[in-house]
Amino acid sequence: MKDTPLYTVAQVRAFDRAAIELHGIDGYVLMQRAAAAAFVCLQARWPHARSVAVVCGSGNNGGDGYVLARLARAARLDVQLISLEPPRGGEAARARADWIDAGGVVLGVDAPLPDADVHVDAIFGTGLTRAPEGAALHWIEALNGSARPLLALDVPSGLDADTGTVPGAAVRAAATASFVAHKRGLFTGAAADHCGVVTLDDLEVPAEVFAAAKADARLLDIGAIRTWLPARDNNVHKGTFGHVLAIGGDSGMGGAIRLAGEAALRVGAGLVSVATRSAHVVALNAARPELMASAVEGPQELEAMLDAASVVALGPGLGQRAWGHALWYAALAAGKPTVLDADALNLLARDGPALPAQCVLTPHPGEAGRLLDCDTQRIAADRFAAVRAMARRFNAVVVLKGSGTLIAAPDGDVAVCPWGNPGMASGGMGDVLTGVIAGLLAQGLDAWHAAQAGVALHALAGDAAARRGQAGTLASDLFEPLRLLRNGLPSA
Repeated sequence: MKDTPLYTVAQVRAFDRAAIELHGIDGYVLMQRAAAAAFVCLQARWPHARSVAVVCGSGNNGGDGYVLARLARAARLDVQLISLEPPRGGEAARARADWIDAGGVVLGVDAPLPDADVHVDAIFGTGLTRAPEGAALHWIEALNGSARPLLALDVPSGLDADTGTVPGAAVRAAATASFVAHKRGLFTGAAADHCGVVTLDDLEVPAEVFAAAKADARLLDIGAIRTWLPARDNNVHKGTFGHVLAIGGDSGMGGAIRLAGEAALRVGAGLVSVATRSAHVVALNAARPELMASAVEGPQELEAMLDAASVVALGPGLGQRAWGHALWYAALAAGKPTVLDADALNLLARDGPALPAQCVLTPHPGEAGRLLDCDTQRIAADRFAAVRAMARRFNAVVVLKGSGTLIAAPDGDVAVCPWGNPGMASGGMGDVLTGVIAGLLAQGLDAWHAAQAGVALHALAGDAAARRGQAGTLASDLFEPLRLLRNGLPSA
């Protein structure tokens, strides 16, 4: 199975040092390899480009830009290079000298942005964690204001490669040619708006360098996930695939619990019961008779339903009033494998009963802030730290939703979802995710695997639904692609 490990900036720097100090690879050789890989990326993505403008900073990222400019000039492209300031020494200074020796011209920081077929961002590498200022800020804004396609070297300048945050302005690249190893921050948070298509070249760094380090996180792989969901035997019945009890739908919120229940069915749960307000039962039975909807006005009426269920989906439309709180407490006390979302999470932030051994929490950043007693800005500042903190605090698997959804286990393992789209920013999407994960729990996956598989199927179904246009995508549009994807079939 393909495994895509993700590393912290500190780990990638250690790989660089090990390649140079332990394996004798000259630093300038690594720089030349990086520039060559980036130039291959440029030619593959924009094969008809005949002119290139490179904007170089003073560090090694700028050095990569000087070498790329030299390679492009040798390939008979028209190349113009702007330097924000001279390199401070080392390999970057050598790269600048080689560019000049090859006949290249260095334009000053006050030069206008050249009108080239492709612009190349070589301003900052992985070291920047603050907002760009001065000339760097000016050139980032100039590159973003151009209508020309933009290639970023290693990391789009201004993006924090560790966290995926953008402290100030940041380059919005069409593609990013990354080097040595994948930096985790390029796959979550604001990164999706800045990286474009990310490619990686390991620069021939020996495999043993990577083997000595544990990846900080990894990307979800749909091929591996499908092995967790094998084809069904013939000699089965509905009870074989579990019984989900979806609890929620306070007054006026019956649609949320219906979405969760139907999602559980669409990914293969054998039975789904819905415990909701009496006012919603007729509508649920009429719209989706396969859902076994029952009126539940208090925890006593819930007991028999909890006894019959193998998994609980708790929270969609639950509310935080007396009715929702009473059902929430009774459901958690049952100790069944449980998925908590929406108001079940808000109640958890206020009250802290022990959670079931197999439990998945699915907060968005606002709910995550309440669970960690902080604001959403702190959650966004380091999504990896936040999701790990929640998983440790509640001893549960946690899904931190958003661009580049993160899934964390209590032991600190983190998986990152590379799929999904802005069309999924609409009401009910979280309710569907709750049902998907609960339906997979019902079919025998543990919380860690059900959360990963559920996030993957949900995001891929969202991508399939958005092929007809992102804006206007409904949560219920995911149902048919969910069914296809769960069965390993093409979703469109």
